[in-house]
Amino acid sequence: MAPRYSAASRRSACSLAKRSATSPPIRSSLAAPATIDGPTAVRDADVALVVVPVLVRDDGSIADKALVGATETLIAGAHDDLLVILETTVPIGTTRELVAKVAAKSGVKVFGCFSPERVLTGQTFRNLAAYPKLVGGTDAASLARATAFYESVLDAPIAQMQTLEAAEMAKLAETTYRDVNIALANEFARVADRHGIDLSEVIRAANSQPYSQIHEPGIGVGGHCIPVYPRMILSTDGDLEVIKTARAVNDGQVDRAVDAVEKQLGSLKGATVAVLGLTYREGVRELAHARGPLVADALRARGATVLGADPLLSADDVSALKMTPWDGTANVSVSAVVVATADVAYRTMDFAKLFPALKVLIDGRNACAGATMPAGAKRIGFGRPDGVAAQ
Repeated sequence: MAPRYSAASRRSACSLAKRSATSPPIRSSLAAPATIDGPTAVRDADVALVVVPVLVRDDGSIADKALVGATETLIAGAHDDLLVILETTVPIGTTRELVAKVAAKSGVKVFGCFSPERVLTGQTFRNLAAYPKLVGGTDAASLARATAFYESVLDAPIAQMQTLEAAEMAKLAETTYRDVNIALANEFARVADRHGIDLSEVIRAANSQPYSQIHEPGIGVGGHCIPVYPRMILSTDGDLEVIKTARAVNDGQVDRAVDAVEKQLGSLKGATVAVLGLTYREGVRELAHARGPLVADALRARGATVLGADPLLSADDVSALKMTPWDGTANVSVSAVVVATADVAYRTMDFAKLFPALKVLIDGRNACAGATMPAGAKRIGFGRPDGVAAQ
């Protein structure tokens, strides 16, 4: 009988490898039936993959309601020799606690593993094939079973970690590194702006030495990962000043952008400002921690009228973000534009035609060097003198 995979509902939050009495623990050929009966699916499976959202609240506490629900599903369907794999990024120690709870409450022997998903939105299959699959187990037997499972379904190399906690920390570390590096680039941008230096040239020069890997500055970071996972580290280890400072620096880029608009206009009261790029990243219809809506909120708080647009959002979507949708036609009332994503439409946009009264463009991703500006208008980037191309 060919092995199959079944997928439990999002409510029960597990993907499950089908088992039978005559088949070996892990099978390599795949099918994908689905069910909303989570406990039954777990009972019929050799492997339960848990991939649910775990978030961080504004006060720094962990919002793990979905993970609690997944745990209850596992408890209801657990059986001897079930392999439970958590792929959701979580604070250090979470996986061991989850596996212990499932074993204790179900009264059966289960194997446990943490193997973080390491994919970028829109590039899932490409990333699964390219990046080493990190695997950590509750014990040697769990590690061996999880390794065999992933070897049966992935072409990517499997990287065995010594402990669950090491695997959990690796995922948090690789993302937090990016957050801290971007914060450093944003600090470098402030230095460059004060001294009239093109930071892009500085970064290229510095990164020509192999030990330097400076990232790019910008209006801040969004998405489900970079703004969130550093705070997961802080939820267990709150005395880490560099990580806390990096979060503050990157979150503060929104106010820096709005300050720059206000400085150029003299006042934001009564001004009309367009915010272009409202998703967290160009080409991805996702608003999690997106900078554009935060810029709009800050502009409104200072008295501005805000228009908004994004190639992936409808007028109703924009209205739901408390902005007036911009219809893409010429608007003579707009005196400032903030570009918050590097969408291809904005890189060469004719701002002179669309916004003839424009006084300042805040180029939040240093991507609009090819745009056409009205006479006398300023293009201000991060670490870029006005008019210098971002390369």
